Amino acid sequence: MWLDRFSNASTSNSSTPSRYRSPGPRQPSQLAQPQGNGLGIGVGRTNSSTSLDLGFSPNSSNVSLPLLQRQLTASNLRQEHKPPPEDVIDPVDVLQHILGPARRHQGSEAQGGHGSEPEAEIEFNGLSLQDYIGQDGEEITPKVVTPAARPKVERKVLEDFQTSVFAVDALLNSVESYLSDFKAELGQVSAEIESLQARSIHLNAQLDNRRKVEQLLGPAVEDISLSPRTIRAISEGLIDDTFAKALTEIEARQLNVDEKIKSRGQTKAAEDIKPLLEDLKSKAVERIRDYLVTQIKSLRSPNINAQVIQQQSFLKYKELYPFLARANSQLASDIGQAYVNTMKWYYSSNFARYNAALEKMPLHNIDQNDLLASEPTPRKQNVLGSSKGSQPQYDAFNLGRRADYLKFKDDRALPSHLAEDGKTTSYIEVPFRNFNQVLLDNLSAEYSAVTELFSTSSYHQVARRVAEIFEPTFTLGNHLTKRLIETTTDCLGILICIRLNQQYAFEAQRRKVPVMDDYVNYTNILLWPRFQKAMDMHVDSLKKAPTSANRGAAAAFSLVGGAASTSNTVAPHPITQRFGQFLHGLLTLSPTTGDDEPLAHSLTRLRTEYEALMGKLAKGAGDASKRNRFLFNNYTLVMTIISDTQGKLAEEQNEYFSNLVRDFKTR
Repeated sequence: MWLDRFSNASTSNSSTPSRYRSPGPRQPSQLAQPQGNGLGIGVGRTNSSTSLDLGFSPNSSNVSLPLLQRQLTASNLRQEHKPPPEDVIDPVDVLQHILGPARRHQGSEAQGGHGSEPEAEIEFNGLSLQDYIGQDGEEITPKVVTPAARPKVERKVLEDFQTSVFAVDALLNSVESYLSDFKAELGQVSAEIESLQARSIHLNAQLDNRRKVEQLLGPAVEDISLSPRTIRAISEGLIDDTFAKALTEIEARQLNVDEKIKSRGQTKAAEDIKPLLEDLKSKAVERIRDYLVTQIKSLRSPNINAQVIQQQSFLKYKELYPFLARANSQLASDIGQAYVNTMKWYYSSNFARYNAALEKMPLHNIDQNDLLASEPTPRKQNVLGSSKGSQPQYDAFNLGRRADYLKFKDDRALPSHLAEDGKTTSYIEVPFRNFNQVLLDNLSAEYSAVTELFSTSSYHQVARRVAEIFEPTFTLGNHLTKRLIETTTDCLGILICIRLNQQYAFEAQRRKVPVMDDYVNYTNILLWPRFQKAMDMHVDSLKKAPTSANRGAAAAFSLVGGAASTSNTVAPHPITQRFGQFLHGLLTLSPTTGDDEPLAHSLTRLRTEYEALMGKLAKGAGDASKRNRFLFNNYTLVMTIISDTQGKLAEEQNEYFSNLVRDFKTR
């Protein structure tokens, strides 16, 4: 078939007709296998390097592949002989049907089993055997080639074959030229690859050397160099987290440069970088100064919340002031003093307004008319203007719910507008508790803020700053305490203030605010002497109660507002009711108190005077039996009132009155 293709390719431009493919046996000259190492009839194998597949040639699809491909196909067909499928007609039967009965020669050819060649050749008119058989109803008369015309036909075949050989030779020459050019180009490519490989090796060596140099010089350069981003953040950026990080980086570079100069001496790199670092530090100091001064000024704005500015402006960027203190200590000290003066004004003005609001609260006026053995004086006249007085709307000796201030840990304070507009009358512990609760909360917040802001300062320096800030406020609180207790005889209210002050001292220690210790101690100095003085007034009232014989027992009974009674009554005296409630209140407010407080001595004196008064009053009750009964009833009432109290002092008082009751019961 490859000869037919070459013949078609060579004769496409000539007038030579194409040769029909015949199924008949070919001539020996046409079918002889190539001898030696030739590739075909009359064509020798070239000595050029043709190891590459010819199929890569641009013309291989038409010319160069058929020869080799057909030889491989023919050899494969001879090696792989498979029986035809059952539904395919045997080609021998088809040929016999077309050619008719074959005539066989006698002799050696007949003995060898080779059939004789037909005397005439059948022309198929360019059709294949299968197409020729598959014609429906159309009979084509084959052209019969006679023996006389056979030489012409063979000549024509040879001419076609020669033309095909020339075409193949020309094609092989072009293929050889293409392969030569390809080989030359391949050599150039190989040379370029070798050049690139050598260049790659050289670049790799340079890269390794650069990495080694970077490993040696990188840390040293990194220790003293600054990025452009850091420089822009210091000189032009906003005061934010980026600025704070840039400050840290500048200080780190400054320390590295100083250490290198100290250890290795002055170097060129240190000489170049040190002036730049100094300029950046000066610029940073300038910007920090302006920022802090602006924020301090904003604290003086009306109706401003200082804690908001502290959290959002000062403490959020708490690295600014330490950097300023390390770079310029004098400037940092001046700014710190400006902050102290501003916050002193802020707290003093705000607490002054709050104190003025607390002063407007109506309070119960418990004075010397509300002593144990004093008759209450009329507080107001009635509508008709008669002399009948009305009793006060409070009980100076009954604790009631006043102890709730100590039981419930409520940190909320009364707002100033409610204190001003409040109409409810309160006791002295209400304004005392609200003022000191607000003071403790603000003092704790300010101490924490100053500790973080002035982190470079020592513990004592921070404490002095905070004490200086709250000095006017402490003075204001002391004046408030003096005003509340200077005329009162409300021992229960004063003792509640003492217990509140003790709680504030414990809370300040828990919050680690030592600045409040002096204020708490001074408040105790104000409260305890006044409490002792009020207790002395109650003791004196018991001592001075009128019990003279010329006035009689009935007169003594009327001193405390009780109804006039006969001299032979044995009911508990009204003073006993007051004393029992008063003693119950004092013991309830002192559950953990021992003998180390002045209260214990005051209770002993008060109890002694009460017993003396009861002894005097018992003389007017009648005979000895009634006197004993009178004392028994009074002491039993006191013991009943204080029976639910707890603590060391309460146990002592309960035991004492129990012994009295037991003694008078047996008499």
